[in-house]
Amino acid sequence: MAKKISFPGPIPILMIVIILAAIGTWLLPAGQYNKLSAGEKSFTMVTNNGDIQLPLTQKILDSLGIQIKIEKFLHGDIRKPVSVPGTFTKQERNGQGFIAVLQAPIKGIIDSIDIILFILVIGGFMFVFNETGAMVKGITWLSHSMKGQEHWLIIILTTVFSFFAGSYGMAEEALVFYPILVPLFLAAGYDLLVPLAIIFGGTSVGAIPAFSNPFSVIIASNAAGINWMDGLTQRLILWVIVTALMVWYILRYASKIKKDPTASLVYKIDGNVTPPYDVQITHDVISKLDGRTKLLLLIYIVTFLAMIGGVVFLDWWTTEMSALFLASSILVAVISRLNEKQFISEFIKGAASLLSVAFIVGVARGVTVVLNEGHVSDAILYYTAQTVQGMQPAFFILLLLLFYIVFSIFIQSTSGMAVLTMPIIGALAILVNIPGREIVNAYMYGMCLMSFLAPTGLILPSLAMVNISYKTWIKFIMPLLVVFTIICMAALIMGIYL
Repeated sequence: MAKKISFPGPIPILMIVIILAAIGTWLLPAGQYNKLSAGEKSFTMVTNNGDIQLPLTQKILDSLGIQIKIEKFLHGDIRKPVSVPGTFTKQERNGQGFIAVLQAPIKGIIDSIDIILFILVIGGFMFVFNETGAMVKGITWLSHSMKGQEHWLIIILTTVFSFFAGSYGMAEEALVFYPILVPLFLAAGYDLLVPLAIIFGGTSVGAIPAFSNPFSVIIASNAAGINWMDGLTQRLILWVIVTALMVWYILRYASKIKKDPTASLVYKIDGNVTPPYDVQITHDVISKLDGRTKLLLLIYIVTFLAMIGGVVFLDWWTTEMSALFLASSILVAVISRLNEKQFISEFIKGAASLLSVAFIVGVARGVTVVLNEGHVSDAILYYTAQTVQGMQPAFFILLLLLFYIVFSIFIQSTSGMAVLTMPIIGALAILVNIPGREIVNAYMYGMCLMSFLAPTGLILPSLAMVNISYKTWIKFIMPLLVVFTIICMAALIMGIYL
């Protein structure tokens, strides 16, 4: 039997990119832009001849050709030094060798330590919360209490899964709900596509306009040097639109097959298949949620709302947000009466579960470290800007969307892709006069549209949970995916000109 060829994971791919970046420092021309950053009372412009202090005014920005409003700097929307157009100067090459390649991931982790710790603390919070069983109890109670009203259950559950994906990035955790929901929907006269569409479709659609997902919008905005709250309103509007469309699409299909079971795509393509577990399995019927479970679910929701409120009104960033999730973890442990050993054990397990994500962020940042230390990041930016100069912003942003759709086939890690590409593309956005938020949106839309289909993502494990074929899923989702793509394209273009 021929050995099955497996596709390399995100970290090996990123290490290959680091090596290619190091080779590029020996081949590509070197150079740098002057960099402008804002302090409390003045701008600082870093040049080859030293630092220059400038007044913190809109007039300075206009004179330097930086088409950004002064409020973006004053309110912390721009968090990283900005390249000053027209100031690129060539420099001698500074080729990065073997030692630099080995050090790059380490330096990347050090450079990203704030966001990495934030990720690890969220992992700890999620495991501590999951240990309480409140989430499973809540979904199980909802499922059984609405038996006979499955159309309303479709609406509520799809919206809930979409919200969880958009708010904190629910993905793998959703797999636990298949054994709960599959028997319920089969007993109600639906096919296996319905629970798959609710769980996988719901989480996938919520990730597209992720409004506070720390693994996509927050990391990407941080890497691009902008405030992740920039564009929040547009993303929330888009979340409502695409979630409503997903709900309508599932309801339409479910209604059709309930009237005529032979219209089922599963029946037509896969035949009479059954899930890989006993569909007669019975779960404890939860007729009423106890007060502790209600309180835990409330804490869960309030934590994410508090994170958004803290950033909007109190200028919070990773330190404050990490502290919030740590405090919520402790509160959940106290309410659920977890002892000290259980709490520490679950918190560390949760952090360990996201350690790979944390390393991906650090290793990806290592690519930027190599390019910066080799003085070629700005050169790439300069020559790319020359290429796209004069290009219509709408055409540029759609090309960027296409770029992310294609490359996310190979890298399905949203955090890895963000840290890998945002430092250069985010800086390019300023030079070609495109809002940084739309660069972040193009990245999210492109990656998450492809996540519906990418075999490197969660679609194959999800299909295994319901035992239907990839062909059936593609036949079901493609018409809606085309509509989502058109909507995302329109949202990007509107975001540039409005």
